[in-house]
Amino acid sequence: MAATSNVAPLNVRQLGAHDVDRVIAIDRAHSGHARQRFFEKRFAAARARPDDFIQVGTMWGGALRGFAITSVLRGEFGHERPIAVLDAIGVEAQSQEHGIGEALLHELREQMRKRGVKSLHSQADWTRNDLLRFFANSGFRLAPRLAVERSVSEPLAEPSEEI
Repeated sequence: MAATSNVAPLNVRQLGAHDVDRVIAIDRAHSGHARQRFFEKRFAAARARPDDFIQVGTMWGGALRGFAITSVLRGEFGHERPIAVLDAIGVEAQSQEHGIGEALLHELREQMRKRGVKSLHSQADWTRNDLLRFFANSGFRLAPRLAVERSVSEPLAEPSEEI
């Protein structure tokens, strides 16, 4: 797949253990903190169980410019068929708007088809307008379920007994 720029062609490939530091750096630029342990665990799990993960990266101009990491789930969320969950995606800031994210999702779709996966799920912080715009432009739609959370540091409120 060629880049929308005339600088150099894009090359999408599988990520390897040697890519973890670059993935962490790209992610840190977006999130503001290094999720080193998260990515090291993801890469280790992908090596141990390659059928449960799809990890791709985009090379451009001889360097890794973007990445996408999915886990393949079987039987979760009430689905009979396997689904993929996009755990992390990132494109370095100076390489955005060159088709790198699109190339990553294209390769993910190809890898998913080979594994019989029909659906790609993800979640995003609703304040990340850039990511939400990318998801919308890539064909993602709101899922028909609601994500809920609660703090576990506070005890559950006891129901009051009315007499």
